Amino acid sequence: MTELLLSPFADFGFMRRALAGCLALSLGATPVGVFLMLRRMSLMGDAMSHAILPGAALGYLAFGLSLGAMTVGGIVAGLVVVFAAGLVTRSSVLKEDASLAAFYLLSLAAGVMIVSLRGKNLDLLHVLFGSVLALDDGSLLLIAGIATVTLFGLALLFRPLVLECFDPAFLRAVSGWSPVAHYGFLVLVVLNLVAGFHALGTLMAVGIMILPAAAARLWARGLPALLLLAVLFAFGSGVAGLLVSYHADVPAGPAIVLMCGLVYFASLLAAPGGLLAGRLPLRRHLES
Repeated sequence: MTELLLSPFADFGFMRRALAGCLALSLGATPVGVFLMLRRMSLMGDAMSHAILPGAALGYLAFGLSLGAMTVGGIVAGLVVVFAAGLVTRSSVLKEDASLAAFYLLSLAAGVMIVSLRGKNLDLLHVLFGSVLALDDGSLLLIAGIATVTLFGLALLFRPLVLECFDPAFLRAVSGWSPVAHYGFLVLVVLNLVAGFHALGTLMAVGIMILPAAAARLWARGLPALLLLAVLFAFGSGVAGLLVSYHADVPAGPAIVLMCGLVYFASLLAAPGGLLAGRLPLRRHLES
């Protein structure tokens, strides 16, 4: 059993790099996912994950599978979509979710079209689904750097972010940090989606952000415990997904997200805040 669990990481450098990438994503992207969930923006996170696709695709079209070009393009495209959706929200009757959905659909279609103009099906699959087992040192350093920036950013914005999650009107009334916290947080979301894009692709980058956060929410009540448990769930799912990918010869990215989903469904059934816990008091009440 020990050999099955440890030998893939001990024997192969690409597995160790993938493991380090999963750790960096767990430390950076998953705490951002916790705040996305608390702000009721989980589906917006999925929409924003596709917003980076046109920029990454333009970088690919100009320079091929270049880490720097696709990263800069993805960040610029994501920020343009975020701020454009905010401008539309402030200038029209559309709500933020509707404007983000419109930009997300256009971004996804444009990105797929741009990649298809030059690339092959394999390149399109790499952009959409990522390749965590193919992380090189440059990609790993990028993901680790974004995780570091995210941790410092969350530490700086922690208090206003918490207030905005639970009472945004109070934060706007007593402090000028509300727009700083809001747009600063969206920048962190875009950065982590770009990091996740290099490992898991645009279609699944949001999976390691939201699923562990949702699972942890079913167990934890306090915010520090919620953040810690979400990170542990994400990293554990990453390790399990890599092992499943290695032994079953299946794609690593989907395996990691499916492991996150397995943790979520197990928590949904077994956690104090899950389905079974909600049914037991009702059953005892009916029996009495």
